[in-house]
Amino acid sequence: MKTFHNPDHQQHAGRQEMFRGRMVDCHEVPARLDFVMNELRQRSLGDVLPPAISEIELDAALASVHSERYLSFLEGAWAEWVAMDPANAGRDALPSVWPMPNRHGFRTNVLPHNFAARMGAFAFDSGCPLTAGTWAAARKGAACAMAAAAEVASGARSAFALTRPPGHHAGPDFFGGYCFINNAAVAAQTLRDKGFERVAVLDVDYHHGNGTQTIFYERPDVLTISIHGDPLTEYPFYLGHADERGAGAGEGYNLNLPLARGTGFMPWIKALDQALDAVHQYKASALVVPMGLDTFEGDPISGFTLKSGDYTTIGRRLADADLPTVFTFEGGYAVAEVGVNAVNLLEGFARAA
Repeated sequence: MKTFHNPDHQQHAGRQEMFRGRMVDCHEVPARLDFVMNELRQRSLGDVLPPAISEIELDAALASVHSERYLSFLEGAWAEWVAMDPANAGRDALPSVWPMPNRHGFRTNVLPHNFAARMGAFAFDSGCPLTAGTWAAARKGAACAMAAAAEVASGARSAFALTRPPGHHAGPDFFGGYCFINNAAVAAQTLRDKGFERVAVLDVDYHHGNGTQTIFYERPDVLTISIHGDPLTEYPFYLGHADERGAGAGEGYNLNLPLARGTGFMPWIKALDQALDAVHQYKASALVVPMGLDTFEGDPISGFTLKSGDYTTIGRRLADADLPTVFTFEGGYAVAEVGVNAVNLLEGFARAA
C-alpha cells in the first residue's frame, strides 16, 4: 500500500482553540502525523511518497467540491487577518461572530467587507484556528488525496492519504472541526472523474462527517455513510441524525449510524457490518474511508471505547468489501497511540488480501 504524505503539514500548527468555553492548547497537532509516519516506516508498510499533482489538476479538484468564493477566502485569509492589525501575525485567527440563518436581515448572497464577519460567514465553530500556513497545508493535503485516488484508479488495491489538517468536516463553503479542505470528498470526486461509476464514502471517525454529507447530499453517484457519536450529545451536533437520507436526486444515498457515548467494539463493529452491507447493496465500484482514530478508548475529546487491537479487525472487515479503497487520515487525538491505531487498521486491511 502506498502512502502519500503531506510535506507541508507542519505549516499548519494552531496555538490554541476554544474548547468547551475556554482557551486550550490545540488537540490537532503536527505530532499526530509524525507518529503515524514513524509507525508506517517501522513496519515497512509500503512506500511513503509526497504527492505529484500539478497545480492545474489541484485547482480543478478543489473547485469540484468547494465554492469559488470559499476557496478565495481561504487563500487570502491570513493576509486579511494580518492587515486588520499587524499584531495579528503573532496569533491565530478564530471567528467571533456568526450569521443567524432564518432571521430577518440575514443575506446569504452578501459578504461583509470586515474580515472578522467574513470569517464567521464561512466557519461553523470557534475551535478551528486558521494560521499563516493553513492554506498551503490544506492545499497540499488535497493533493495527497488526489494522488491516493489516482493510485487506486491505476489499478492499486488501496492507497493512504496521510495528511493534516483533516478534512471531513469541511463543506462546500464552510470550515470547522479542524478541517478546511475535504480530502475525502476530493478523493471521491477524483475517483468519479477517473471512471468509477459509483463511489461509496464510509466515514469511521467518532465525529459525524458533516462536510462530506453536505457536499454529496443531493447526488446519487456518491453514497455517504458515517458511523459516529450521536449528535444529540456529540459534536458537530447539527447533522448526523439517522433520518438524514439525502435529498433530490440524492435521496436514499446518505446513511447515518449514530451510536451512544460509551459504545464499545461489539456494537460498533455491528454498525460497520450494516454500513458495509449498504455499500454492497449500492454496488459501489470504489470505496473512500475517512479514517478517524478518535474512536479509541483514550481519546481526550471523544467517547467510544475501542482498543488498539480492534483496529486490525476493522481493517480486515473493510477489506472484505473487496473494493479499490482510498484511506484519508482524519481525527485521533490520543497522540501517542494514533500511529499504532492507524497502522493497525491499514495493516489489517493489507494483510487480508
